[in-house]
Amino acid sequence: MHNSDPKGAKIIAIANQKGGVGKTTTTINLAAAFAELGKKILILDFDPQGNASTGLGIEPQDRQFTTYDLLLGEARLDDIIQNTNVEGVYICPATVDLSSADVTMASNEKRIFLLRDILKFEAVNEYELDYIFIDCPPSLNLLTVNSMVASDSILVPLQSEFFALEGLSQMMLTVKELRQTANKNLSFEGIVLTMFDKRNNLARQVETDARENLGDLVFKTIIPRNVRISEAPSYAMPVTEYDPTSTGSRAYKDLAQEMIKREAA
Repeated sequence: MHNSDPKGAKIIAIANQKGGVGKTTTTINLAAAFAELGKKILILDFDPQGNASTGLGIEPQDRQFTTYDLLLGEARLDDIIQNTNVEGVYICPATVDLSSADVTMASNEKRIFLLRDILKFEAVNEYELDYIFIDCPPSLNLLTVNSMVASDSILVPLQSEFFALEGLSQMMLTVKELRQTANKNLSFEGIVLTMFDKRNNLARQVETDARENLGDLVFKTIIPRNVRISEAPSYAMPVTEYDPTSTGSRAYKDLAQEMIKREAA
């Protein structure tokens, strides 16, 4: 099963300049939920911490070529792409080398277009991918901007905590600028509330504010605070395989279904 769109895979940057909001967790588990629906997904690990790579079973010693080499033009996609523990999910892993990418790219005048040009030029279509997910680093640096310029849309995990919406307004401004300059078709895939504890008044208040201010941009599906979601990466598995019946697993499956419905609408 693959994308009937001649352009090939839909590219989604999973981004929020705040750390610890569930970006990598969402990247891994959403990819696994889509794979269960018969989709093929490539994850580009753009976070120097490399947690998406670790969480899908790619050992550090098995990351000879990484997204850093891809960006610098020192390796092809074919050299870097690996199978993961999840059938239908592939990954281009990352290592801490990636943290120097900003400095390395700074002198290149086409620096914000590097990833876009690579994905255009590389034979991505031969993998018959439906989606490419980019797990962005927790900052609005050159790596995140590259991801946004290369993407069709941005998915923002939003932790239900104090100041959550303030960080989001900075992101919105960046997207607005990029639409005017570098990627006029960039859209918001949506905002997903993560680590949600419905017993917590603040969490419910953040949800209310988000829905009032952002309307339909906010997915109906909410990702709960769930111990199974936090345990799964230490077994190098998505929660959908680690504990398929957990509330966390069900939530990511619901999110995948909601995204597909939105695309069809």
